[in-house]
Amino acid sequence: MIEALGFEFFRSALLAGLIASVICGIIGSYITVKHMISVAGGISHAAFGGIGLGYLLGIDPLAGAFWFTLGIAALIWGLVERAKEHIDTLIGAFWAGGMAFGILCLALTHGYTPDLFSYLFGNILLVTPGNLMTISLLGICIVLLFLILYPVLQALAFDPEYAAISNLPTRGLHLLVLVLIAVSVVVLIQVAGIILVIALLTLPAAIVRPFSKTLKGMMIGATAISMLLTAGGIFLSWVFDIPSGSTIIMLGVALYLLTVGGTELFQPVQRDMQEMS
Repeated sequence: MIEALGFEFFRSALLAGLIASVICGIIGSYITVKHMISVAGGISHAAFGGIGLGYLLGIDPLAGAFWFTLGIAALIWGLVERAKEHIDTLIGAFWAGGMAFGILCLALTHGYTPDLFSYLFGNILLVTPGNLMTISLLGICIVLLFLILYPVLQALAFDPEYAAISNLPTRGLHLLVLVLIAVSVVVLIQVAGIILVIALLTLPAAIVRPFSKTLKGMMIGATAISMLLTAGGIFLSWVFDIPSGSTIIMLGVALYLLTVGGTELFQPVQRDMQEMS
């Protein structure tokens, strides 16, 4: 496996995966604590509508996905904050509607239509220097934003009522988080694909949550787990000549199931020990 590091495309893929892990570890931890996982999934799938619209209009599909996804994020925010619509219903509508709209746009596009799997599952082994630069800039921005806003975001995550009483800009911060999810999804689609982005946003945070006492610790742990899954999946895909995205996802699912199973088995033993003491 070490000889794989001699190839530039492999090193680029590994670096992209590690940077993506930082982005998803930070945002994924926050949306897990805030019970916004369905929001991330809905926005991710809605981005497919923007990709299809881009092809239909003859523009860069990722540019179409960028503006379309930002619009969806703003629409979700407006409906939840102003109309007080139930967010689960909204996400279901945007999840299904975005995918259907994208497929419809692709069906109406004349000439070449892309392979849908390239956007759903991506190919991290085909990352370009331009992709690396974009992901790196996004990673730096997200790290700086969360470092600066961490106390406020922590209050909003664990005690939204206190945050509102304290006159914190809760509505603006909610919009900021939705925008960060949208931008991260679009940037990472070109490298990882929609399905892998959702997996990296949800699985690492879910794995470390039972063992994390603080949001900061959860972010660090989720980032580390995501890096482990990404690096392991890329190496396994190289060794066995299998799709990297699917390998990373299956590793994450396996580790999550082991964690859940281990936690369920450990809790009765822990209670018995406490009773005996």
